[in-house]
Amino acid sequence: MNIKPIKTDQEYYAALERLEMIFDAPVDSPEGDEAEVLSILIENFEDKYYPIDAPDPIEAIKVRMEEMNFQQKDLVGIIGGKSRVSEILNRKKKLTLEMVRKLTEILKLPSEVLIQDYQLLK
Repeated sequence: MNIKPIKTDQEYYAALERLEMIFDAPVDSPEGDEAEVLSILIENFEDKYYPIDAPDPIEAIKVRMEEMNFQQKDLVGIIGGKSRVSEILNRKKKLTLEMVRKLTEILKLPSEVLIQDYQLLK
């Protein structure tokens, strides 16, 4: 096992290729240990050079609604009446703190995602 920090895209792709080869190695084997260390190095490189931003609050709501088979009408009473739900999902109005609390509870979305700033449509 010759492991070193990943500093370039070429090293990153080589590490991914090696990890794919040893991915199913037994946990308590030398290759299993190598896979674990490679996973950490790959994750560190991706976090540094390819960070993934948290999703936009409205997109996060829409994705979770789809996952839960919710329709717009299912949010009535949670974040307001039919027109308020439409205004929120169509980016005409911003989420309020009370809406964020309810959506966090009902949709199980992290409040950190819902409190992010986002653009309203005019």
